[in-house]
Amino acid sequence: MQAEIHPKYEEITVTCSCGNTFNTRSTLAKPLQVEICSQCHPFYTGKQKIVDIAGRVDRFRQKYGKTGGDDQSSDQ
Repeated sequence: MQAEIHPKYEEITVTCSCGNTFNTRSTLAKPLQVEICSQCHPFYTGKQKIVDIAGRVDRFRQKYGKTGGDDQSSDQ
């Protein structure tokens, strides 16, 4: 095996736009700026927006006149 072929794995500081900072290890040898982290991401903070899937399905069915998968018509 070749010696010294892997990049250096160093500790870096990651800074989020919300102000949160944390340390991690990376081959990137400089501080890292990120736009979103676990402290401000809606999924982790519990402030996520629920998408109304049922309303979209109902609008699709009204537009195209389909009621569901009950009819078993096929072109075979």
